[in-house]
Amino acid sequence: MLKNRKQAIDPVAMPTTQQELLEKLGTNLKAGLTSDEASQRREQDGTFNVVRPPVDCPGWLCIILPCIKHVPSMKAFAAMKPDDAEILRNGKWVRYEASSLVKGDIIRLEEGDSVPGDCATLQVSGDEDLLVDLRSVTGEERLKTVASGSGELASLYYGGKVVQGSALAVITAIGPNTLLAKLIAEKRFPPLGPVLEAQNEVSINSIV
Repeated sequence: MLKNRKQAIDPVAMPTTQQELLEKLGTNLKAGLTSDEASQRREQDGTFNVVRPPVDCPGWLCIILPCIKHVPSMKAFAAMKPDDAEILRNGKWVRYEASSLVKGDIIRLEEGDSVPGDCATLQVSGDEDLLVDLRSVTGEERLKTVASGSGELASLYYGGKVVQGSALAVITAIGPNTLLAKLIAEKRFPPLGPVLEAQNEVSINSIV
């Protein structure tokens, strides 16, 4: 069920780079994807927006060995796992399970939200800058800051926490293709230090 949210963010004219990104992802800021388009993309990708945990064991084994849940990487993973997301689907804002997201979905992020997939910011609303805590994913100590009204294409990652502000963003990677999933597969999670070179803008060519 859709939570009570602040006033909706009204789409405005976007920089050319943002328009190019949306075109490459086959989506638009006014209506998002349709249910049929989302289903087709999920079928084509062959995966849901699910990141496997660092210690991926059968449920029955976790019951027998509950200490697995207390492994540092598992505790960190549980704390950052998103439950749901606010998505623009069929031209309407709805709240779905985060696992239902597909690449190209338009999402709305607000204070207190978990970033439900790797994404690029499109618009930051209001007078407050968007501040996102990505330490658990990227290892960066400083909060990711996107200035209000800047129209900056800034990369955010699955599992980050929005600590201030509100923004629209577009999903660029889900599930096994997210940065978090790759770090887990490479045994680099939780990160011991910065895992990315400093960058502010999204490379459109690297997404599609």
